[in-house]
Amino acid sequence: MILLSIFQTLYENVLASTWPEAIAVITGLLSVWFAKKENILVYPTGIISVLIYVYLCLSVKLYADMSINAFYFVMSIYGWVKWSRKSGDKPARPITWATRQEWIISVVGFIVFFVILVFILKNYTDSNVPVWDAMTTAIFIIGMWLMALKKIENWLAWIVGDLISIPLFASKGLVLTSLQFTIFLILAIAGYIEWSSKGKGQRAK
Repeated sequence: MILLSIFQTLYENVLASTWPEAIAVITGLLSVWFAKKENILVYPTGIISVLIYVYLCLSVKLYADMSINAFYFVMSIYGWVKWSRKSGDKPARPITWATRQEWIISVVGFIVFFVILVFILKNYTDSNVPVWDAMTTAIFIIGMWLMALKKIENWLAWIVGDLISIPLFASKGLVLTSLQFTIFLILAIAGYIEWSSKGKGQRAK
């Protein structure tokens, strides 16, 4: 009976979802699928999704997530260029493990972004989830940077961020988006496994 009630509530919330959210979810899922397959279409589909989410996150007061979607747009352009072939005689950027230096940059970058975002959200916005909003944003910033460089560890950032985002967006009434992050989580795990088999070089020690 309880399970039926949960599914009924979920069904009603899905029906109440808007077309913009549905489009953002579909293009977002396509983007992650293309990333998993190392297909450059990850970027144009991702751009459509993040631009819609800038508006959606603003409407539910997830200001840090709104900002990161704007950041995603910029990084998508950067990644698009990085993933493209420079010329006919140069190979595309290969999938590799992050170096020790890149790990250090990632950890320090996460801490810096997290502290700054928490401070801004607590002092200059009416966000009621500043810590969680800042945490997912900081994680995804690092994940986006690592993905642009085709580092396998980018999937680890997405996995952790997705685990936090599932309940976060559900609590804001964006049920389709919460479901999207559930699928993102599955795809991120699959992406990590697939990229690990293609990776070149040694793991940072």
